[in-house]
Amino acid sequence: MGGDGFVIPVESQVSSVKKKKKQSTTKKKTTAVSRSWVSLDRDGRSTILDVDKYAIMERAQINARDLRLLDPLLSYPSTILGRERVIVLNLEHIKSIITADEVLLRDPTDENVVPIVEELQRRLPSTNSLYQGQGEEEEPSTTQNELAENVSSFNAEFPFEFRALEVALEAICSFLDARTRELETDTYPALDELTSKISSRNLDRVRKLKSAMTRLTNRVQKVRDELEQLLDDDDDMAELYLSRKVAGTPESGSGTPTWFLASPKDYSKISRTSRVSAITIRGENDVEELEMLLEAYFMQIEGTLNKLITLREYIDDTEDYINIQLDNHRNQLIQLELFLSSGTVCLSIYSLVTAIFGMNIPYTWKEDHEHVFKWVVIVTGIVCATIYVSLSSYARYKGLVGT
Repeated sequence: MGGDGFVIPVESQVSSVKKKKKQSTTKKKTTAVSRSWVSLDRDGRSTILDVDKYAIMERAQINARDLRLLDPLLSYPSTILGRERVIVLNLEHIKSIITADEVLLRDPTDENVVPIVEELQRRLPSTNSLYQGQGEEEEPSTTQNELAENVSSFNAEFPFEFRALEVALEAICSFLDARTRELETDTYPALDELTSKISSRNLDRVRKLKSAMTRLTNRVQKVRDELEQLLDDDDDMAELYLSRKVAGTPESGSGTPTWFLASPKDYSKISRTSRVSAITIRGENDVEELEMLLEAYFMQIEGTLNKLITLREYIDDTEDYINIQLDNHRNQLIQLELFLSSGTVCLSIYSLVTAIFGMNIPYTWKEDHEHVFKWVVIVTGIVCATIYVSLSSYARYKGLVGT
């Protein structure tokens, strides 16, 4: 262009557009929800799945309403839901879907989820898969045979979904208990330091620890309430027996699953009592095994909650002790103020007498009586001291000051 105009090079325009595109893509990547899942079968074999929610809904036979509970962008309380074919598990960072044949765990790359995947790989396989790799040359010992028999009987009595549920409950209880122990390790020394020296730094440190304790207590309370709610309702526990449902469900002639043919509205109309009654009719409404499992981890999470309650009581006792100390210092300041006020009153009387005799007024009795000034000063001082001692004695007699 001519004159004072200027031309922006095409290369700079292209580079700026590319930068904007890169920034927008990075923003989208940071705000996007992770689509990574891990699938673990009965033998403990894991498979990473990078699929959307619709594929998960079709694979696990779950509706969108239940899958929404596992969305990390949404804040839902801790939940253990039993559905027709799955168990929906939302416990803090553990977001899982348990079926009768596999476990789907969300975000397997998370540092808190990796140990859970490893534990599932170790505990999900049956006894035969554990001992089939020993070879023919090495025969198992008597102890190993007894262990194999015990584990096989345990696996025969304990369904696959309960083994996966036990791993999840053990992980969340251990995780919350570890956070509680870390909080105790930091809180008790901070409280002891605060009782020995009250300062702004120590007060702010205890305030932060108390806030962390309140948040952790709420998290533990939610898990504890969910387990208690399950234990109080046998129908809810019966819904978690997926193996019984699969064993008692007749096979359909068509390859299309019945859950996919029914609409979500029709599915929601199926009452829970009708599904549980089907189990009751078959005579398989015994939930003693699951009740024992849930009670064990309920007692563990109850112990963790008791630790936090004890910690809260210790914090409250420390606050009461600090308030008593502050009240004591406040009372000491009030006593000092009382003594200073009494002394001020006495000095005011002394100053009044001094001011009267300091006036430039001729007095006839001042002539030839130079010693009068000395006696006035002495008598006034004695009177003021007597008044001060009298006020102090009266205050001690009435208990206004400490002895």
